[in-house]
This record gives sequence, structure tokens and C-alpha cells, in this order.
Amino acid sequence: MGLPVGRVAELAGVTVRTLHHYDEIGLLIPSGRSAAGYRRYSDADVDRLQRILVYRELGFPLETIAAIVDEPSGDPVGHLEHQRELLHERIERLRCMVASVEHVLEAKKMGEALTPEEKLEVFGGFREPEGYAEQAAARWGGTPEWQWAQENAEPRTKEDWAEAERVRRDWVERLLALLDAGAAPDSEAAMDLAEEHRRMLGAFMGECGYEMHRNVTALYVTEPVQLGFLVREPDQRPGLAEFVRDAVVANSARAE
Repeated sequence: MGLPVGRVAELAGVTVRTLHHYDEIGLLIPSGRSAAGYRRYSDADVDRLQRILVYRELGFPLETIAAIVDEPSGDPVGHLEHQRELLHERIERLRCMVASVEHVLEAKKMGEALTPEEKLEVFGGFREPEGYAEQAAARWGGTPEWQWAQENAEPRTKEDWAEAERVRRDWVERLLALLDAGAAPDSEAAMDLAEEHRRMLGAFMGECGYEMHRNVTALYVTEPVQLGFLVREPDQRPGLAEFVRDAVVANSARAE
């Protein structure tokens, strides 16, 4: 006689209403009926339901699922192999999504070491752009430097952040003084300042090699938001980002 609709729903983890709907649209019509007219599902019906549910979990619309499972040339083994391939692809996508979420959580935890009031006190009116932590995690979460920072970073106190901000301001003052004096990016003073900046980054990254340093400062020219973390907007002026980038390139050449 086959299985009743309630039992099939229980085994498949779906509602009876779902099975009724599949019957109504012709996606899964039970092979039999009881004497009282109730739906009865054969083993073949249950196998078809299993295929339907896998494709549904993969995000296929019901119309597409119907076309796939009703394909005349399709065979059960072929369907299973196809579903296995799709499931492996979905697992890999989910793994990437989990890794991305973990990176975002790490970035959030690092960024929330200070209360909003403490951030205002330490950084003044500066605020990182909305969603920047998530974007940074997605962009650099797979790099060795990011991984090192997450695994080795120790909680920073308000005093730690205040000291880091003092160091940044002092560095920017000396940078602006060089610019005002007309120094060249490849001058000894500019290269020394670039080397100091590399070590400042290394304090957060664990290690900032010369190639990484060049990559970071190249972004100062193409992405103003990156420059804003180092030099606040009121202190920025034309040519400043290019000066920093060129000084870093010159310092890298000097060292290497």
C-alpha cells in the first residue's frame, strides 16, 4: 500500500502541506491511494522526493527541479552523481562564507576594544567608514599578516590606543614638515620616515615586509579612505599620498 503522507513527511523532514503542494503542482504525485482516498507513497516516490529536496536545498526553483527529475534520459545513479557534485560545490561555498564571517567577527572584536566615548576621546572626530571592518576582513582576511594579527594580537587598553595615536600624530607632524621644506621622497629624511612607518604597521601586523609596505602605501594614492587612517583629512594636501608612496619605494630600494 505504500507509506502514508504523514510518515513520509516525518522521514523527509518536511510538512504534510509541502507534500500536498508538490502533489497539486505535479512535482511529486503519490503512486497510490488508500481505500479512503488518502495518499500513499511508494519507494520510487520517496526516492524522487529525496532528489527534489536535495535540489531544493541547493536553491533550484521548483520549475527547474521538475524539469531535472523528469528528464527522460536521466537515471538514478546519474542524478545522485550530479547532486554529489553540486553538494561539494555548495560545501566549498559555505566554507568560504564561514571563513568570511569569522574574519568579520575577528575584525569586529579588534575594533570594539574601545567604547564609543573612549574612541571619541582618543581619536577625536575621526571615525572609520561604515562597514570598513567587514570590507577589510573580506579583502585581507586570508593574508598571513592578517592571520598573524588575529592569532597574536593582545587586547589593547585605552592607554595603548592613546599612545599609538600620539605616535601617529608625531609622525604626521614630521611628514608635513618635510613636505613644507620641499624635501624629495628619496631623501634620507623621507626614507627614514618611511622606515619608521613600516615599523609602525608591523606593530599591528606582526611583520610588515618591504613588499607589503609598498602595497599598503600604493593604496594611499588610489584609495583615499586608506590614507585617512594615517593622515586625517584636515592634514591632507595635494601630493601627500604620492610623497609617502615614493618615499616607501625609495626606502625599500635602499634596504633591499
